[in-house]
Amino acid sequence: MYADISQPPKPLPQPDLRPISDGISLLPPLSRRGHGPGLIILVPDYDKQLAIEDGVPSPLIKWAEEGFTVVEIQARAVAGEGEPLMTAILALKECDKCEDTGKVGLVAYNAHLWNQAAPWIPSIPSISATIVYANQDDAPALSKTPVPILQHLAGPSPLASSTRTPSLTAYSYPAAKSHLFAVPFTDAFSYSLESVSHTRNLTFVKPLVGGPHFDLEAIWEEHTWYEFADRSVEHTMGTMVQEPYVNHVTTLTGGIGRQNLTSFYRDHFIFNNSADTELELVSRTVGVDRVIDEFIMKFTHDLEVDWLIPGIPPTGRKLEIPMTSVVNIRGDRLYHEHIAWDQGTVLRQLDLLPEYLPYPHPLPDGRVPADGCRFEYKVPVVGVETARKLRDRDSVASNELFGCRLRETRRE
Repeated sequence: MYADISQPPKPLPQPDLRPISDGISLLPPLSRRGHGPGLIILVPDYDKQLAIEDGVPSPLIKWAEEGFTVVEIQARAVAGEGEPLMTAILALKECDKCEDTGKVGLVAYNAHLWNQAAPWIPSIPSISATIVYANQDDAPALSKTPVPILQHLAGPSPLASSTRTPSLTAYSYPAAKSHLFAVPFTDAFSYSLESVSHTRNLTFVKPLVGGPHFDLEAIWEEHTWYEFADRSVEHTMGTMVQEPYVNHVTTLTGGIGRQNLTSFYRDHFIFNNSADTELELVSRTVGVDRVIDEFIMKFTHDLEVDWLIPGIPPTGRKLEIPMTSVVNIRGDRLYHEHIAWDQGTVLRQLDLLPEYLPYPHPLPDGRVPADGCRFEYKVPVVGVETARKLRDRDSVASNELFGCRLRETRRE
């Protein structure tokens, strides 16, 4: 386990924002570990440094939740007198929560800020990785950049969608309105595009600055232990960031935000799973910020499992359901879970899905049913065979549904 499960979970840390000078602030890591390497972010002027709106945190909060010690430099400080990058480096060295790896990352949220700061970079050898957001027609100057750079370019690109060389990695985002797609609380912000770019940022920056590295598999197993074995709402929520969410894609159940998700776990999930519930892992992929599982959920349907099959009374049937979970982990706490499964196989295993259903559409060849008859199609859904084939590819023959045909039956 990631944590000592005999002890209550660590309380969520309160942001300890430390002003350095006008437009420059430092925020220690918001991870359970509580310390991490240094990162500098260059952002437009804004007054929502510690905000989380609709589950979306400010850049400062998000990077601190990832486990970095973050110095935020706003635009007015970049344009002001002095060298704000050196001010940031000194603040990181003096911070008791900053791991001295000798390396620091730099993220610029637009090309203008990058171009203003770039001349200072050669004189600061500890900056070992740089990231910049820009528009395709306003790409930043790179010729004097002495360290690897990652570019996120908004708008249509005449070139390939990505570039990878030892000194430059570039990605295009044709659907992005502008470089501000990664800046929350703006009209151009795109939740999904920012999320994709953020994962790329972590993949790029962590090896170059020496972390922070967490055992994501252990964090996910700790969370599921609290859900299914310990059955503790408090401990389960203790493994998650300030504003997490869960989406069971198939039934649209879950919760967005700490209050809603806590209610969901308490009233609909943790105590609404059968005592014999078992999760059989089939495969696991661990990335820089997420764990993706294929697994089979097995249990006896001896109570109403409303998050999975809402409104269906207990049938007493045994179920084996193939599922896929995509779990995003921010630092050493979970941010979200996306979990999906085939509801058809659930209903078939419960004997609640007919083998045939009416086909209400015209046929391409013009055929029509005889008077008093109708066409029916064989529902292309199978039962427990889905779990068997996921577990053992040779257990069930492939392509058996290809022979399904319409049938003509009398109307009842």
